[in-house]
Amino acid sequence: MERSRTELLGIYLNDHLAGATVGTALAHRVASGRNQAADQAALQRLAGEINADRRALLEIMASLGVPIRHYKTGAAWLGERVGRLKPNGRLRTRSPVSDLEELELLRVGVQGKAAAWRTLRELATRDTRLSTAWLDELLDRAHAQADQLEDFRVRAATRLIEAEATAETGPTGAT
Repeated sequence: MERSRTELLGIYLNDHLAGATVGTALAHRVASGRNQAADQAALQRLAGEINADRRALLEIMASLGVPIRHYKTGAAWLGERVGRLKPNGRLRTRSPVSDLEELELLRVGVQGKAAAWRTLRELATRDTRLSTAWLDELLDRAHAQADQLEDFRVRAATRLIEAEATAETGPTGAT
């Protein structure tokens, strides 16, 4: 049985909604796990934007008449929680590896979100229920988020490399 365009679009958008659910939870966790006040404020703002983007996706789905598949968002939410249990090489504290991996995962999620906005932007040229201007704004914001996350990712990678170098040479630099 061949699926209709509406059904396929519904599958696609619900998959992105599941990803947005994970991304929102991860963004809030990343923001709350930072020690530096400036980083924490910037990451909290970013988490708020990611949450707003999830709400925008819900609005778009509603305007297109796409039903929410709660089993997908529920499974995504649960998967994000289970993902927190992975070993990070430390028993009681956060590892620099965790910081780096979480930022990389967030950046990949934002890039996926940008791909969805581009897909919807293309659809908007044929479907008047979608606003090309709004999708352009969402796409611009996704690009800015990816750039900001890349800056945070590079700093986390540097901290990881420095921590590794300190572990190998000791705090005094002797091997």
